[in-house]
Amino acid sequence: MSMRISPLTLDGFDQLPRHARRCVFWEMDPDALRDSRVYADPEFEKEAWLSMVMLEWGSCGQIATLDGRPAGCALYSPPGNVPRAKLFPTSPVSPDAVLLTNMRLEPVAELDGVGPSLIQAVVGDLVRRGVRAIEAFGIVRGPDEDRTAGSSHVCGPSECMIDASFLEDMGFEVVAAHQRFPRLRLELDRDLGWKADVESALERLLMAAAVTVPESTHKSAVGVL
Repeated sequence: MSMRISPLTLDGFDQLPRHARRCVFWEMDPDALRDSRVYADPEFEKEAWLSMVMLEWGSCGQIATLDGRPAGCALYSPPGNVPRAKLFPTSPVSPDAVLLTNMRLEPVAELDGVGPSLIQAVVGDLVRRGVRAIEAFGIVRGPDEDRTAGSSHVCGPSECMIDASFLEDMGFEVVAAHQRFPRLRLELDRDLGWKADVESALERLLMAAAVTVPESTHKSAVGVL
């Protein structure tokens, strides 16, 4: 398959995976999500939020496609634009960091190294923009936890957060420990040492994919939006 990763643009909303277009777990105040009138059109709310961030700050996402079809995305933003970022037991995000909020892979992308490639694209973008670090709230899942478990109409942490273990594989380090929601950080000013870490993680994931191809492909190496 031919993979392409490109920055999210103002007219690129339709290129996002379906769940990413509708998920407002990070972008809306949790109190507002309890109001069915506000949540009646989450896709509109998500597009409005993305447009606001891009107009004020620049591109806030990377989109992956495989053979021209949506395969995954990673979204990031200054933490001040993310209402949910203030509410974790390991908040707040460091003032010198950009917050990686969402990472979503479609099933077709889960064994093709798309996750690490998205991280590389995020890092490359933020290094060029002079950002010092990326932080993310990871999730530590139980052995039998269903990553799609959420309420019937509003996304929850299991659906919308990135696995802490994946972030660590990508070179992130825990800076605020928690049994469920650790906050992790990737420094971008250490002679780009992240590159070797990400390349090593990509190699490990590709090797694991080669071993597990005959098995079910619906399980992802990363958490989701």
